[in-house]
Amino acid sequence: MQDFIWEREYRNPLLVTKGEDPQKDTLRFLKWLRREREIPLDHLSVLDLGCGTGRNSNYLAELDNIVTGYEISKTAIELAKERAKNLKINVDYRVQNIGAPYPLADNSMDVVIDVTSSNSLNEQEREIYLSETARVLKQGGHFFVKTLCKDGDQNAKALIKNNPGPEYDTYINKDMGLTERVFTEKDFREMYSKYFQILELEKKTSYTRFKNQSYKRNFWLAYMVKF
Repeated sequence: MQDFIWEREYRNPLLVTKGEDPQKDTLRFLKWLRREREIPLDHLSVLDLGCGTGRNSNYLAELDNIVTGYEISKTAIELAKERAKNLKINVDYRVQNIGAPYPLADNSMDVVIDVTSSNSLNEQEREIYLSETARVLKQGGHFFVKTLCKDGDQNAKALIKNNPGPEYDTYINKDMGLTERVFTEKDFREMYSKYFQILELEKKTSYTRFKNQSYKRNFWLAYMVKF
């Protein structure tokens, strides 16, 4: 079902954008890696989960990193590949559900990023996503997650009340037919701490555009390391 929803979304966008510039929160994470963790931003093996049309993956490849991009929408992957070709860079783009086993070797990635891509996984898929990310990430490798925050988000709470999803703290976006999960700080820490050390967890408020309207939403920005 998810593949159909996201394929339709990338063909006729309601929520996603098709911008080419890297996302600001990803750039901020990369600056943190370089400044606080003293990690050079080149020659890294990077996995971009839910890479969309390649805005983060292509940027990372331009920095001379080895990048793999997973995305469930074939349309998005085709556009990402076309953009990479135009930029004369190489990215290993694959049509892949991030809630299914990854065709990657153990301990093969230095960095994994997930920018609001795992929100729509169900609980079974989310457990696979967490265990697979931990499996492919090297010891001491870093994991950046941006995900939906429930704390202080009245819009999220209204969605859960009015359009409840089938699982805990989920709601159904009826326009897209998509089920999304939101997290309290307690829930996020309990879930991710099973696999990773959370180095920084920040709540960020921003605005999401949907059907030409702007909605105030809260997000978690998490910087983590595999222990």
